[in-house]
Amino acid sequence: MRKYYDEITRIAGNVVSVKASNVGYDELAVITSDHGKSLAQVIHLEGQQVSLQVFAGTQRVSTGDRVHFLHKPMQVPFSEDLLGRVFDGAGRQRVQRGTIEAEKIDIGSPAVNPVKRRMPDQMIETGIPMIDIFNSLVESQKLPIFSVAGEPYNELLARIGLQANADIIILGGMGLRYDDYLKFHQTFEEGGVLSRTIMFIHTAADPVVECLLVPDLCLAVGEQFALKNKRVLVLLTDMTAFADALKEIAIIMERIPSNRGYPGDLYTQLARRYEKAVDFDGAGSITLLACVTMPGDDVTHPVPDNTGYITEGQFYLRNGRIEPFGSLSRLKQQVNGKTRDDHRAIMDACIQLYALCRESREKRDMGFEMSDWDKKLLKYGNLFEDRIMDLSVNIPLFDALDRCWETLAECFEPEETGIRRKIIENHWPGLRSGKENKNNSA
Repeated sequence: MRKYYDEITRIAGNVVSVKASNVGYDELAVITSDHGKSLAQVIHLEGQQVSLQVFAGTQRVSTGDRVHFLHKPMQVPFSEDLLGRVFDGAGRQRVQRGTIEAEKIDIGSPAVNPVKRRMPDQMIETGIPMIDIFNSLVESQKLPIFSVAGEPYNELLARIGLQANADIIILGGMGLRYDDYLKFHQTFEEGGVLSRTIMFIHTAADPVVECLLVPDLCLAVGEQFALKNKRVLVLLTDMTAFADALKEIAIIMERIPSNRGYPGDLYTQLARRYEKAVDFDGAGSITLLACVTMPGDDVTHPVPDNTGYITEGQFYLRNGRIEPFGSLSRLKQQVNGKTRDDHRAIMDACIQLYALCRESREKRDMGFEMSDWDKKLLKYGNLFEDRIMDLSVNIPLFDALDRCWETLAECFEPEETGIRRKIIENHWPGLRSGKENKNNSA
C-alpha cells in the first residue's frame, strides 16, 4: 500500500519541506500535483521534518501536493549500452537513441576500502610534454586543473580525454554553456573516441539540483566499468560550479555559512567525490581529472583551497600554458623512473634552467646589462616555451625528451646543464650520434 504525505510546510527555491516518518537520507520521492509528477531527493532530516530538493524545480509545486517516498536512493542505468550516449544531470538521455538495456545501480556509494586498492604505478601518456615529462599523470590519480575564466581548460580536458590511454572516458559537465557541451561532443566525435565515451551534461539553463548529481552519476558508472577490468578516465568540469550549487542549496536551507558563504561540509562533499579515484587490486581503475576555476585567480578561495588538501597535486593553467612552477603531480615519482633513464635528469635540468631564464628576464626588464650566460638563458627560455610549453605541441614522451635534449644542445655546453656525465654521454645529440657510429663500426 502506498503512503502519501500532504503536509508540505515550506517551499523555498528548489527545496520543499514536508512532515514524514520512516524516511532515509538521499532517498527519492515523487511529488504529485495537478501539473504532473516531479522527482525529488531527501537532503536533510530533522525529526519528522524532511527537506527535499526537487529536480525539475518547484515552480508548479504547491503546499497541497502529495509526496510519496520510494525508499531507495537515486539510481543510474549501467551497461555497455551507455557508451556513445549523452545524459543530463538526472540520468535522462539528452539525445534519444532508443531504449537502454541496463541494470540500475545506486549512486553516491562510499569510497573503496584501502585494502582493495593497489599502489598506483602506471603512467598515462597524454601527448602533452608539460604533463608527460614534468608532471606525469598516473593511473588512479585525482588531479585538479586550476584555472580562471577565459583560459582553455575545457579544451585541455577534451584533449587529454582524446589522447590518454583509457578504455572508457566519462565526461561530467556542470554549469556548461551549450556551445562548450557541443565542442566536447564534436571533439570526441572527430577524434574517434565517442564510441567509448559517456557524457553526463548539466548546462547553465538546467535546474541547479541536477548539477549536484553529475559527479556521482559519473563515478558510479565509472566504478562499475573499473570493476569489469576497464581503465576509466573521468573528466569533471567545473567543480567550482558544483560547489556553488552546494552553496545555493545551503542558503535555501538557512544553514550557517562558513568561509565566503560556502557550507561548512564543503571539504567533505568534495572529498566524497575525489576519493572515488582508485586502482582496484585485480580489476581496473578510475583516474579523475577535474577543472577548478578560481574566482579572481585566488588560490585561497574555498574551492581550490579545499581541493588542494584532498588531491594529489594540481596543474595550473595560465596564459594558455601549464605553468611549471606550482603545478605538481605528487605521484610522478612512482612512474617517471621506469620510462627512460634520462627522464628525471631532463625534467630537473629543464625546469632549473627555465627558472634561471625568468631571473634573467627580470634583469633585462629592469635595464641590467646581459652577460653571455644571460643571453643563453633567454634564448633557451624562448625555445623551451615554443617547443615544449605550448599546448599545441602534441608528441609522444620519448620524442618530447629528445626535443628537450636538442633544445639544450642549441643553447648550452653539456657541462652547463648540471646533468650527470653518464646520461649526457648517452643522450646529448652530438655525443650520442658519435657513440652510435662508433658502435656500428665495431
